[in-house]
Amino acid sequence: MGTAVTEMLFRITTETVDPETDRPAADRLIAGTPVFTTWNVEERDGLYCGTWRSTPGKWTIRYDEWEYCRILDGYSIITEDGGEALHVRAGDGFVLRPGFVGTWEVVETTTKEYVIRL
Repeated sequence: MGTAVTEMLFRITTETVDPETDRPAADRLIAGTPVFTTWNVEERDGLYCGTWRSTPGKWTIRYDEWEYCRILDGYSIITEDGGEALHVRAGDGFVLRPGFVGTWEVVETTTKEYVIRL
């Protein structure tokens, strides 16, 4: 979990959580060899939040959940199938809604904070 201020309030930080690493599923990988590192600091009642980082690459994404993201650093391009590309950099926030299908391309290693609701 993050750094506790009280039992009901804590900071999101990567310093107190063991990271998990993963890669896109082989059938979703389009380009590169991206590696994901995730620091999940909260997981309860269908709610997840934490920090995620990916090295460069491109893969297909499909969302069954709702996700809010805030980019901390790096540069990525998110494109909905049949839609325009969204270029995101440090400071950008956005929401991916259930039913979103498209691609995520990490051009420069990208770190985001996220909140996911199932």
